[in-house]
Amino acid sequence: MSRFSSSSGDDGDEPGIDMSPLIDCVFILLIFFIVTTVFVEETGIEVDKPQAASASRLEKTSILIALTANGDVVYGGRNIGVGGVQPLVRRTLQKGDDVPVIIQADQSAPSGKLVRLIDEAKLGGASKVSVATRAS
Repeated sequence: MSRFSSSSGDDGDEPGIDMSPLIDCVFILLIFFIVTTVFVEETGIEVDKPQAASASRLEKTSILIALTANGDVVYGGRNIGVGGVQPLVRRTLQKGDDVPVIIQADQSAPSGKLVRLIDEAKLGGASKVSVATRAS
């Protein structure tokens, strides 16, 4: 005799396991994880940041731009150049968020290029531009 068989002898309708509460729970958990996840776009390249005694944590939602040792400007894993910073910042700020721009400059990167990056970010409309460092 089957575990789920009907006692009335009807062969047409066998009772089964109702899966809808389980599916509801899975969707609720999925929504919870999507809402609580912070989406951070990394630069896609690792730089050797300089050390600073006054380093502090910044917001998770920010525009991360990397400046490599040989002067390449990288965002999202691709080289955008100095000229690509201003349109990138302007496009991101048009979405309505006032997000800060964080420049991850290599400690041996040219300082003139770093100053140009800061200027381009400010010309793009960024109100907060920071340089990422390592805590001492």
